[in-house]
Amino acid sequence: MKRTIPLIITPVLALALAACGGDDKESGGSKPGHSMSTSATPTTGQQAGQHNDQDVMFAQMMIPHHQQALEMAKPAKTKASMPEVKKLAADIEKAQGPEIKQMTEWLTSWGANVPSPGASMDHGGHGGAEGMMSAKDMAKLNKLSGMAYDKAFLEMMIKHHQGAVTMAKKEQSSGQFPAAKTMAGSIITSQTAEISTMRDLLKKM
Repeated sequence: MKRTIPLIITPVLALALAACGGDDKESGGSKPGHSMSTSATPTTGQQAGQHNDQDVMFAQMMIPHHQQALEMAKPAKTKASMPEVKKLAADIEKAQGPEIKQMTEWLTSWGANVPSPGASMDHGGHGGAEGMMSAKDMAKLNKLSGMAYDKAFLEMMIKHHQGAVTMAKKEQSSGQFPAAKTMAGSIITSQTAEISTMRDLLKKM
């Protein structure tokens, strides 16, 4: 009898210890699970929700607006005669390309229509308030060269930037999506500064 008692106690004790260890594992494993689900919810909500009609309109109008700016900036990098105009064109392309990509991702996540790459020309007929150039304006610009090209490019881009600033200010006042309002603020700051630079360049001509 003395020999059998320890044999009975030992398995029971092992089972008790295993049960304690299992509880620790379960409680330890459940905490990260809760933590991960909590952190994932705001991210999803922030991307797909928390936006209004103004946010959608801002992205849908600014995408073709930016696309037209790139259509003007790409040839200017080689056609312009002034180094300052070439640099300005490169800066515009560098800034607005990624913004188009970001706004496209927002619209996709919201289930909204994404403007096609050729939408910029379609917009020109009624987008005067937003500073969009007509197809005729773009064709005229592309036929110019030398200082005449630089002057026309700067005058058209000033008007174009002014339209973007107007749209961005509306987004800041009426939009709801935080990232879109942040982008709008960045557009206002950067393009207002570029308008000032372009005006100074025109004065030097």
